[in-house]
Amino acid sequence: MWKEKVLEYENQMIDDLKGLLSIESVRDDSKASKEAPVGPGPREALDYMYKIAHRDGFSTHDVDHIAGRIEAGKGEDVLGILCHVDVVPAGDGWDSNPFNPVVTDDAIIARGTLDDKGPTIAAYYAIKILNEMNVDWKKRIHMIIGTDEESDWKCTDRYFKMEEMPTLGFAPDAEFPVIHGEKGITTFDLVQNKVAEDTDEPDYELLHFESGQRYNMVPDHAEAKVLVKENMTDVIQNFEYFLENRHLQGDSTVDSGILILSVEGKAVHGMDPSLGVNAGLYLLKFLSTLNLNKSAKDFVEFNQRYLFDSHFGEKMGMKFHTDVMGDVTTNIGVIKYDKDNAGCYGVNLRYPEGFEFEEAINRFSDEIKELGFDLELGKVQKPHYVDKNDPFVETLVKAYRNQTGDITEPYTIGGGTYARNLDKGVAFGAMFEDTEDLMHQKNEYMTRKQLINATSIYLEAIYALCVEE
Repeated sequence: MWKEKVLEYENQMIDDLKGLLSIESVRDDSKASKEAPVGPGPREALDYMYKIAHRDGFSTHDVDHIAGRIEAGKGEDVLGILCHVDVVPAGDGWDSNPFNPVVTDDAIIARGTLDDKGPTIAAYYAIKILNEMNVDWKKRIHMIIGTDEESDWKCTDRYFKMEEMPTLGFAPDAEFPVIHGEKGITTFDLVQNKVAEDTDEPDYELLHFESGQRYNMVPDHAEAKVLVKENMTDVIQNFEYFLENRHLQGDSTVDSGILILSVEGKAVHGMDPSLGVNAGLYLLKFLSTLNLNKSAKDFVEFNQRYLFDSHFGEKMGMKFHTDVMGDVTTNIGVIKYDKDNAGCYGVNLRYPEGFEFEEAINRFSDEIKELGFDLELGKVQKPHYVDKNDPFVETLVKAYRNQTGDITEPYTIGGGTYARNLDKGVAFGAMFEDTEDLMHQKNEYMTRKQLINATSIYLEAIYALCVEE
């Protein structure tokens, strides 16, 4: 019944999704203002959602242009549906324009189709369809929309300081059937605290190094500029051998005596960096073979000692595993160095319940001080957990099983969703077991089938939670 209902709305749903996908809603601090707290793109995407809500007769509430909600239903309790309309940068290598959606018979291709614009539209249409069926609502629904999920969560931080906390809720920003637990997440910078003096004349001087744009993405490109005083040909040959040996793509060019080296990796979501290829760490690995200036030498040796080929915190002394939530993971998402200001590694750390976080951070911080590095800790989000036998979780799982026939059990993840904002919040779709997970990667797409099926599941779940009671 629900799927047939969704199919009546398929064309309109895809049109609305195309409109949202065509907005380049990447955070841009250089254009931030009071009117657009994280840049004009995210603000435009938020306004777009208000616009379609007003078109369909819903009321909206804006919180400082950084977050807001679409309101439906009636009753005492509130079901929160927490979505985000910001996206990570598109990156290179797409087969089409990432912000000019391509719609085929089978799929919609654009940045944000999976994360999180497709699921946002699916959840919105579930509410819209029920509302147009004139159901007898027993709960209010707040569809909460954020614009800074991919960075610092300024949006939900601001929203929940000002607004009502939903009684329960879900984030359509992960996988089905239900994600009932999420690891703790933090970012920190490992900052080289001074430029070291060279006691002798180095053969090579690292002038500049850059890799990565986001802490929660594995960098797929890295570039180094090296002043080479002798043996330029040897260095280039050794670099080519290094690339071949490691099955990597890369390039070397010479410009006015400066050797420019680049490596291409594989970008994946930072929650499991072992699935990607960190271009920055590999390029630093090669640079460690050169007799560099002292600061650069210390910087690349730090990579060797603590970071390279250590996705689970092993080299930092942070290896930890639980059967419920899995392993500690460490993604080195941003790497920068220049000869005047030394270097910095930006780390995204995710950890399960039971990991002694403060103890581990303090110990590591003390250890690296002796090497001339400081640990600057960013925001810390603690692990989040809801019992999978909770009636709320069971209702969502039942809707999923009724629509798919699949009996997969709920599980926990290393990713972080808005669900952790709620005392009783879980992630609920919109990816299925057969979904190709291209979140944060090139050629991201969502199939029509996934869009229809996810909307059908949300329809049944919201009906069970907010109408049947």
